[in-house]
Amino acid sequence: MESPICQARKKLDQGLDSCRRQSHTLLGPVYMRVSGSWANSTYFQDDDLPALIDPPKGFRGVLTRAEWKGVVDFSRAVDAKIVTSAAVSPGVRNASGIWTQHQAKALFDYTKKVGGSIAATEYMNEPTFPGPGGAPAGYNADTFAKDIKAFEPFLRKESPQTVFLGPGGVIEGLSAAQGGMSIKLLGSEELMKATGPVYDAMSYHFYGTVSRRCMGNLKLAQALSAEWLDRTDEVEAFYAAIRDKYLPGKTIFLNETAEAACGGDQIAGQFVDTFRFLNQLATLAQKGVQAVRHNTLASSDYGMLNEDTFEPRPNYWAALLWNRTMGAVVLDPGMPKDQPLRIYAQCSKAGKGSVTVLALNTDTANEQSFALPQQAERYTLTAPDLTSGQILLNGAELKAESDGTVASIKGAHASAGVIQLAPASVTFFTISSAHNKYCK
Repeated sequence: MESPICQARKKLDQGLDSCRRQSHTLLGPVYMRVSGSWANSTYFQDDDLPALIDPPKGFRGVLTRAEWKGVVDFSRAVDAKIVTSAAVSPGVRNASGIWTQHQAKALFDYTKKVGGSIAATEYMNEPTFPGPGGAPAGYNADTFAKDIKAFEPFLRKESPQTVFLGPGGVIEGLSAAQGGMSIKLLGSEELMKATGPVYDAMSYHFYGTVSRRCMGNLKLAQALSAEWLDRTDEVEAFYAAIRDKYLPGKTIFLNETAEAACGGDQIAGQFVDTFRFLNQLATLAQKGVQAVRHNTLASSDYGMLNEDTFEPRPNYWAALLWNRTMGAVVLDPGMPKDQPLRIYAQCSKAGKGSVTVLALNTDTANEQSFALPQQAERYTLTAPDLTSGQILLNGAELKAESDGTVASIKGAHASAGVIQLAPASVTFFTISSAHNKYCK
């Protein structure tokens, strides 16, 4: 079975030159996670021969050196640090069923050989959902703990600079139904009890629902609702409580997320999902989540780029503006979120006391008023309709050039005073003269 990396390699080769030109300066530095359920049972073919037609016994897919070198080359071209996970299927186990390091070591060693490094790793992808992920039959918390006991010392010796993330749970902490994936097979707390505090940081995965192809039922009318937008807060609180109990003082990472699991719905590539995406980045920043790894760059409905044309989708432009305007220091905007207008604030990338305010008007029918304390550069994102793949910045369509480059993006001047925010609009205000004492 051909791995997703193999399937995507030709597309990456086509788009690599364009990404070198634009992603390094526009989206980088970033993390690039190469993992997923397929990684749990993929064989790394550590030679330069053509790819095996059939994977070895105990594996479901094959990853070649050439394919992985493409990953490393791409990460360096776009200033992206690699995050991954190990194979855990029966193929990496000895006669007693104990995890062995030979496959993971081959991948780490080859990564170094071609000039790359692995910034962070989970042991396996989504151990709370092990069966569908390729883990051995009967996999449980005790098996996971034995695996961690073997993997953790290997990682510390092989790549001591790599951040060990875990346990990487999913399908937990959400009171709303998650469609066909609502069942939970193992619990993150159960896994943490079994392993002890071995991780450098807590990781979890989150999807507010599953896509229609997996029997989800998210409707457009829900996509701007407070209930939908706040699901990310509900799940973060669940995992943060486990972190506080078992890994006190450690940071937390959202290691995989998007609009919906199973490839996302069509709305994942439409303007309406920009509200979920930006709200998630902003609200989790307030809670101290260190990184949000969004699924994916260019694959399926939830890709930021169209997988066939590499044309940017609305969430790409949202990520670009976030990266250009929002700095690392999070500020309290002093406004509640239980209303159609959601306000967030962070120090801006410009530094020197400047602040960026993010305003999300989720009301599709009415303007919302916002009191801008000082003059600012304004970047307002709108679209012809919520389901549009087209996005407008201050009324002009955002498009990449034919060679993949992006023209200079400029804001519009906004005077201090009451600002009317259009229905269903996203606005970044960068206030250069804010003189905020926390924004160095």
